[in-house]
This record gives sequence, structure tokens and C-alpha cells, in this order.
Amino acid sequence: MRHARAVVIGGGIGGLTAAAALHRRDWSVTVLERATTLEPVGAGIGLAPNAQRALETIGLGDDVRALAAWQGDGGLRTPTGRWLSRTDSAVMTERFGGPMVLLHRATLAGLLASRLPAGCLRTGSAAELADPGTPSRPALVSTDDDVLEAELVIAADGVHSGARRTLFPRHPGPEYTGLTAWRMVIPPPESAFAPHETWGRGRLWGTQPMKDGRIYAYGAAVAPPGGRAPDDERAELVRLFGDWHRPVPEILAAVAPQDILRHDIWHMTRPLPAYHRGRVALLGDAAHPMAPTMGQGGNQAIEDAVVLAHHLGPGSADLSAGLTAYTADRLPRTMDVVRRSDRAARMITLTGAAAVALRNTAITTVGRLRPNLVLRAFDGVADWRPPRATYPSGSGAGAQAAEAQPRHARPDGGTDQEAL
Repeated sequence: MRHARAVVIGGGIGGLTAAAALHRRDWSVTVLERATTLEPVGAGIGLAPNAQRALETIGLGDDVRALAAWQGDGGLRTPTGRWLSRTDSAVMTERFGGPMVLLHRATLAGLLASRLPAGCLRTGSAAELADPGTPSRPALVSTDDDVLEAELVIAADGVHSGARRTLFPRHPGPEYTGLTAWRMVIPPPESAFAPHETWGRGRLWGTQPMKDGRIYAYGAAVAPPGGRAPDDERAELVRLFGDWHRPVPEILAAVAPQDILRHDIWHMTRPLPAYHRGRVALLGDAAHPMAPTMGQGGNQAIEDAVVLAHHLGPGSADLSAGLTAYTADRLPRTMDVVRRSDRAARMITLTGAAAVALRNTAITTVGRLRPNLVLRAFDGVADWRPPRATYPSGSGAGAQAAEAQPRHARPDGGTDQEAL
């Protein structure tokens, strides 16, 4: 029997997760990625319990946690180093059913790609949606040297998605948040430190240790869109953050300018009419770009992927109904996360001295009166669970992943029985 054909435009985390999930549901999948490699520099990704549970459904939960750093106690600081609030990782694990973990994006991309059959991933292959298709006509995706027919197209082509513009040409699209961001990974430092995020006046810095000892660091600042440093990005970061508390200056001294990624932050607070049209499903940033202030952009893309696969069974007997169900499940949830992330971003973009002082006083007061109250911002987000019976019985270990309660190795060598 011929398998239904799916073409994924974009080989990022969401696109690869969708391809792996659909492959497990007996779709014939082709992934078209514009870049020539899946190994982005300077980019880590934090996976909250909701994304880990989603990855369980395709058999990757334990692999991810084995390679990731479990995030320890940390908190929020001022540029002088004063702690505004502290977070307790044990409380988070108990509240949301699992830990926050961090790994390099290239590591996660490699794990996802390893779940795909040979030849289905085509790097260096730019693709455009040529025809979204109809119930009686396949969708068409054009590349530099080919036109592919497909029963299903998954558009995971990012914030400025061409597929989204094709499907919904009247939608205004994403807006600039007012923030530009930098990301980097540096070699292991000489001394250890607690994970932290630091908020200044219209500026933010975060430092997170990875499992192999390297450091994932990121910064953001209020700036006009499309800007670039007059010399190099490291010099720009030194101007912005060089006098902040340790270990920020040490990190900036250790990073090479060519290893710094810079990009503007866009979001889309006006929802699309749907996350599908014709035979095309939008996924991740193509559907709902959001500020990274809750760390949920990649997490929500992973959720999108497994929910989409849940609604599209082998052979896709009723594709239209499945895509409609996908939109119904994902649009309200993801837009709620977009709005929450926007509220957090607005706090970071404050630049006035009085407004920043008021913000910091409120955070400190709440932290003293109600420790770990900040975790409530993730209620209804980090505690999400994937649909039951995502895969038909008999499809292997991943078929029961949503039902299982796997044992997770702790950093101290023990295990926790968590319903991830």
C-alpha cells in the first residue's frame, strides 16, 4: 500500500519533530531545509516539561534528558548582581511533573534527524509553497530543481513564513517587539555559578550552564530593527553589558565575535484565522511567532508537531477533519502563550528609571511574600500533556509513551518516577 506523502518546509526543531512524528504514523515524509547544515552555532534550547512530554510520544524523552543539563536553582538579578528573586528547581519539578532541561539545538536536531529514514532530509534545498491543494488536488511545493506533490504540506518555515503569506495574504503578519537578541555558547569557565537571568533598563542577560560544562548565554536590548554593530557584535555586547555582574564580563571575554548570533525578535499577537488551509498546516513560528521571554517558542513548536500527527492517522482518510481539529487544539493554546510572552517582554523593554525601579521592587516584594510565585506564570503551560493514544496500538514503544510514567535519572544518580 502506498504511504501518504507529506512534505515539510523547514528543518528546524518543529519541522523535524513533525517529520519524525508523521513517519511513526506511516507517512512518507520529505523535509526540505534551506540551510546546508542542521548545526547552528551559539544556540541552546530549554525544554520545559510540556515539550519533554511531547517528545516522549516519539520515543525521545529519555534520550533528551540523558544529554541535557537539568537546570538547578537560580533566579532573577539586577546588573549589580543583587538577587531580585530566587527559583527552586525542586519546586518546579514537583509543580509541573518534571525538570527544566537545557541542551544545544544541534544536539536536539541530531536526535530528531536520527529518527528519520535515510534520504528524507534534504539540506541546501530552498522550497516554496506553489499550491496549497484542495480535497481533490494535491498540494505542490517547488524547489530549485523540482516540484513535489503531496497529500500534506507542513509549513515550518519560520517567523517570516512565505507559506503563511500565501495562505493568508491579508493578515498583517508579525510585528517587531522592540528587542534585538544575541546568543552564544562558550567553553567551560574556570568557576561555577548559579543559572540566572538579569534585567536592566531595556536590557536582559541570561547565563545557563550546559551538561558538558559549556555555557549558553543570551542577551537582549531595546534597539531599532535591522541594526548591526559598527565594529563587531562582541564589542557591541561589551558596550551594553560589560560592566554588569560576574560572570557576564568573563563570558564576553571568552566568546569570539563570529560565534555570536544576532537577530531581531518578532511576534504575532493578532491570531491567524486558522493554522491550516487546503492541504497545508502551519507550525511553530510560521503559525505563532512569540517573544522568547517564557522560553516557549521551540516548546510550542514541538507540541504543534505531535498534536498534528495525532490528528492525521495513517493514510489520512479525512485530512480536512484532522487539520480542523489541529487548529481547534492549537490556536487558542498557542495564542495564550504568545500573549503571556508579550506581557513579559513589555516588562523587559522598560527603560525609564522610575518604571524599572517600580518593576524591581514589585518582583522583590512578591518573591519575599510568596516564594516561587513566579512559577504560577507557567501554570497551564508547563503542565500540558499530549493527547492520549497518539499512535495506534502495536506501533512500538512510542505508542504507549503518553500513557507511560518513565523513570528519569537524576543528576545524583538516582531516579524519579515522573509522569513526563
